[in-house]
Amino acid sequence: MKLNMKLKTSMISAVCAAVIVSCDDKMNYHEYTNYGKDYMELSYDNISGFITNIYTKLDYDFGQIYSGGMLASACDEAEYAYPSNPVCDFYNGAWSPANPKENTWTSSYAVIQLCNHYLDNFQDLTFPELKLNMDYDAKMNAYRNYSYEARFLRAYFYFNLVRQYGDVPLVEHVPATSEVNNLERTPAVEVFAFIERECDAIADIIIVDYTDLGGLALASAETGRANRAAVLALKARAALYAASPLFNPENSPELWLKAALANKAVLDICKEHGYVLGKYSDLWGEANWATGKGKEMIFMRRMYPDATNTLEGYNFPIGVEGGNSGNCPTQTLVDAYEMEATGKLWNEQGSGYDPANPYQGRDPRFELTIAKNGDARWPTYNTLELQTYYGGVNGEPVSGATPTGYYLKKYCDASVNLTASARNTKRHTWITYRLGEFYLNYAEAVFKYLGSADATSSEFTISAREAVNVIRSRTDVQMPELPVGLSSDDFWKKYTNERMVELAFEGHRFWDVRRWKEADKYFRSITQMKITKNADATFTYRRQVVDRQWDDKMYFFPIPQSERMKNQNLTQNTGW
Repeated sequence: MKLNMKLKTSMISAVCAAVIVSCDDKMNYHEYTNYGKDYMELSYDNISGFITNIYTKLDYDFGQIYSGGMLASACDEAEYAYPSNPVCDFYNGAWSPANPKENTWTSSYAVIQLCNHYLDNFQDLTFPELKLNMDYDAKMNAYRNYSYEARFLRAYFYFNLVRQYGDVPLVEHVPATSEVNNLERTPAVEVFAFIERECDAIADIIIVDYTDLGGLALASAETGRANRAAVLALKARAALYAASPLFNPENSPELWLKAALANKAVLDICKEHGYVLGKYSDLWGEANWATGKGKEMIFMRRMYPDATNTLEGYNFPIGVEGGNSGNCPTQTLVDAYEMEATGKLWNEQGSGYDPANPYQGRDPRFELTIAKNGDARWPTYNTLELQTYYGGVNGEPVSGATPTGYYLKKYCDASVNLTASARNTKRHTWITYRLGEFYLNYAEAVFKYLGSADATSSEFTISAREAVNVIRSRTDVQMPELPVGLSSDDFWKKYTNERMVELAFEGHRFWDVRRWKEADKYFRSITQMKITKNADATFTYRRQVVDRQWDDKMYFFPIPQSERMKNQNLTQNTGW
């Protein structure tokens, strides 16, 4: 099939203008130029680079979209230190179809069209010029896998679209010129069904482990590519969203059953291939990208260039050389960390919480996630203890100082140095799928399907409560187990709290509260901690509630006005 080079629609132009890249053993990216189908077929490296380039489009949330702001600062996990930051538009009234925030619509469809272009035009190639090479079989093995990777990536970006906008146009092939600006929105249920079908179609044929292919081995460190576990993870996460109240207002038990089975399949394949819950502290840092046997990571967004310090520059405390402050964890999030000895929240009777020492004896994940007043060596080159109290080196009224009383640790590398004399960089990797999420997903789906935290069945031999307890018992956490006999309401409170703590700053909370349709409960305010230092060197801690704007139209993003001007068939989401 010859590519019609006269197609000039915006979608096709995006495909034809796409930069394609090649990869080495670290999935580094090198630029080539795409001159069309005939040029592409001349070189295996061009085909390989085309697929690898699509991986560079995977989303992550290190503040690259909102001038340092993460989605955590658009929900109740954090508050951005500078109220003029664009991430604040999510709750300050400036969000609109003309200011639709992320470019997810445009960027996702551009990538989907790359996938469609590949699947329509670059199948069944044989690369005869390579047949005498010793690595021909290995390269052909990789090439056959590329179509499965392309289908995974296309389904992945459709999930991002349906999660954000609800009904979206579903396009499975490169559209004709006459189709592009006449596409209509496909119901979300059909988009979810498409994702499920695609995952089912490729799950049993995509490569299982890129580091264990015998004589057909690819580069040993290609951990950034989708494997069977990643495909099952996409299916499972999509199934959980499809079953959630935002997309399942009738609370269909069939959808919860699908979600439970899909997430169980992830747990099963992870057990089969040696994925384990290790230390919580191993979830970030330079080596967190490792996947496979003895690791928790299923699929990661590897960041390139290899090393940066941008995340730290955005989030290291004001008052530390090179630090600009940024995404400051809220007291709302801090209050979600239970007391380590009792497993109770700070305000529950018998918790053991001491108002004069509010951080003593908390869930160990608190210390690993959040930098607080009095912390030493954060970051490592900081020789002073953090002073987040009013008048402190890192506290108000200094411009850019934390408004909440806290700074971010998670994902930041304490060994990054931002001083002029010793400035350095480190590798960062965004967690897309990890095993811990799927224990929680499974717990939610099984609880909703079976109707009790303790219920099991022949299909689901681990109860929802037991699945949550797996998370709570990880090596460096060791929180008290949730007890038998919790009421449904009590378990749901414990579950949602556990999810907030375990997945903090990993890009879940913003979406979880939406799919649960519980934004009225969580997103109308946040709590800050105001700290003052007393004359006797003790501290006074005062909670302060700050209101935020919420409207139910915000469960979905507005369709960008620019897209609706190009295509009159795109209806707008309700309320926008």
